[in-house]
Amino acid sequence: MRMDGKVAVVTGAAQGIGAAIAKRLADDGAKVVLLDMNAEKLEAAANAAGNGAYWKVCNVADVAAVNEVFGDIIEKEGKVDILVNNAGITRDAMFHKMEEAQWDAVIDVNLKGIFNCCKAVVPGMRERKYGKIVNLASVSAFGNIGQTNYGASKGGVIGFTKCLAKEVARYNCTVNCIAPSYVNTEMLQAVPENVMQKFLAAIPMNRLGEPEELAAVAAFLSSDDSSFVTGECIVVSGGSYM
Repeated sequence: MRMDGKVAVVTGAAQGIGAAIAKRLADDGAKVVLLDMNAEKLEAAANAAGNGAYWKVCNVADVAAVNEVFGDIIEKEGKVDILVNNAGITRDAMFHKMEEAQWDAVIDVNLKGIFNCCKAVVPGMRERKYGKIVNLASVSAFGNIGQTNYGASKGGVIGFTKCLAKEVARYNCTVNCIAPSYVNTEMLQAVPENVMQKFLAAIPMNRLGEPEELAAVAAFLSSDDSSFVTGECIVVSGGSYM
């Protein structure tokens, strides 16, 4: 139980990758708090995680809501040792058809949400001289049709990660990110079969990633096994971006 005594917060944790990360961290001994917008799915994910995991509804794009929720967590637990910023949305459209609202919504959740959550925990991590932050980026940051908003937000996550990592390294805090490609989640299961076959053809391993495989990488970056790893973006793509 390499995370005994650690308190972890996972955003976007109601399902998919976030729920898998929450369960893996709980399995490794952490006390996990799951954040998302869907109370019903959050409750199910927290129950599945076990080890005393609990949940709170939170819109990470709303700074007042983030400050309230993290304030409650810190008051109850005394600290946050691990933050996994997984919350994210898509509002895909070809650029010439993309509306300002689609751009703003994605940037607010995917990028500003990480800013808000990090602002809530970094002061305490610096003070205690310990912290693990893991941000979820995406291979869409390297270019994908119909995702100028999403790709820009995830490219921003990579840049944010590398800059913050340099700032907090002296305080024994690490900041890393993961860039997945196609992962077997509810969102991807809605993709038509002909499109899915095109996705698979681009992956040398000829299969989708599983949420648990992303969770394993997140668990490594959240643990002391990665104590000398910071500012990195680990691509998890089945060989698509070798």
